[in-house]
Amino acid sequence: MAADTGEDARVARTRADVARAALGVLTSEGSDAVTHARVAEVAGYSKTTLYAHWPARLDLIVLALGTIGDLPHFERSGDLRTDLIGELQIFRQAVDEYRLDRVLSGMAQWASADEMRQIRDTINGEGQRPLREMLEGRFAGAELEAAISMLSGVVACPSIMFGSLPDDDTIAAAVDLMLGRGGDRT
Repeated sequence: MAADTGEDARVARTRADVARAALGVLTSEGSDAVTHARVAEVAGYSKTTLYAHWPARLDLIVLALGTIGDLPHFERSGDLRTDLIGELQIFRQAVDEYRLDRVLSGMAQWASADEMRQIRDTINGEGQRPLREMLEGRFAGAELEAAISMLSGVVACPSIMFGSLPDDDTIAAAVDLMLGRGGDRT
C-alpha cells in the first residue's frame, strides 16, 4: 500500500504517471490539449484507464495542477528588499521553466468550477506564502493583500497578458515602490 493514501502501489504509480503526463501536456501544449487521448498517449496508458479514474477532462486538469506542489522559494537573508527581489526572481524563473503562464491562464479559464477554485486557491496561497510572511511585519489587512497582489503581479501579469517576463531592474523597481523607496515623490 502507498503510505498515507491507502492506495496500492500500482494505483499510486498510475496516478503519479498520469499526473506528470497531464501537467506536461498542460505546460507544453496548453489547456486545450489536455484530453484523455493525449494524456493517455504521453503517460503510456489506455484511454479506458484514464476514463475509469478521471472521467471528465476537468479531472485530468485538476490532477495536473495538483502535481505542481511546492515550487522553489528564495532562501531568506534577513534583508526584506533582498528577500522580496529574490522571491520574485525565483517566481519568474518558475514561470519560465514550468510554463506557469499557461497554468495561470488555464486556472483563470476554469475559475467557475468549485474543485478548480480550491486548487487555484491552494496553489496561489502556497505560492504567495513567502511574500505574505515577509510583508506581514510591515503591512496588515487590505494593505497586505494589495502589496502581495502587486508584487506577485509584477511577474504574473506581463507573463499572462504580454507573453514576457520582467527583467531584474523591473522587479527591483516594483519592490522599491512597494517599500516606499521609489523615485522622486515631488
